Amino acid sequence: MGYRRRMRALVQTVSRATVTVGDEITGEIEDGLLVLVGVTHDDTPAKAAELARKTWELRILDDRSAADLAAPLLVVSQFTLYGDARKGRRPSWGAAAPAEVAEPLIEEYVTALRARGAAVETGRFRAHMLVESVNVGPRTVLLEL
Repeated sequence: MGYRRRMRALVQTVSRATVTVGDEITGEIEDGLLVLVGVTHDDTPAKAAELARKTWELRILDDRSAADLAAPLLVVSQFTLYGDARKGRRPSWGAAAPAEVAEPLIEEYVTALRARGAAVETGRFRAHMLVESVNVGPRTVLLEL
């Protein structure tokens, strides 16, 4: 398909963040990182593991990492990180991987973070989620592989 894009994580420092699906809170953290993760067509489990390492070791918390501070992470799948609105007002989502490809890679990313010792909360894949956060700084970094 010609996609040359990479797995992405938009990392934000937060004092608190919550994901709600319906009336249920599916993930909630304090003093950590809200991570929106997008997957494209040619991503692999190895890329997911490498992105998890970069996220965990990213020195975004006052020049320290989540690994240094044992800060929790709230990971939310976000296919819209691949929205392309260059040709008009309606974004194209063609660069985002289909759900059957993306879901296992998001799970791999979360598993890799947990294997490094991270406390990880998550949203719910394919659900309409309400994501609330209070950004600190604000500090936001886009990681790509």
